[in-house]
Amino acid sequence: MTDLLTIGYPWIKSFHIMSVIAWMAGLFYLPRLYVYHTEQVGQSGETHLLFQTMELKLLKVIMNPAMIATWILGICLVLTPGIVDWSSAWPWMKLLGVVGMTVFHMWLAKKRKVFAAGENQLTGRQYRMMNEVPTILMVVIVISVVVKF
Repeated sequence: MTDLLTIGYPWIKSFHIMSVIAWMAGLFYLPRLYVYHTEQVGQSGETHLLFQTMELKLLKVIMNPAMIATWILGICLVLTPGIVDWSSAWPWMKLLGVVGMTVFHMWLAKKRKVFAAGENQLTGRQYRMMNEVPTILMVVIVISVVVKF
């Protein structure tokens, strides 16, 4: 199995990067949809239903598959011999960042259900602040992987 991972490493890494990009796009865009949903649409009416559809499709069609692919491909990279030195701090920081992204993803999914039920309690400003979470986590992950401290 490790021979296959070693041979496939460039391909696995390429698809991992692509899935991360797709996941990050959704993590940036979904909170922005929540801002507009809160500030300009409200919790009833035709536009509310349109936003619910957009939010659901973004989460289910793009974000969930991208997150799953990111995790599977990332685990394959970790299992590739000679790639990760677990005695360094960087893989632990990256792992912490990816777990943070996953928790944020789950929080966004929960908020989508709140919107669908017409029970949103957060303001547009609060969603704007939450929109910074993936940026902070991305900085931690990228610096960890590139600098390898």
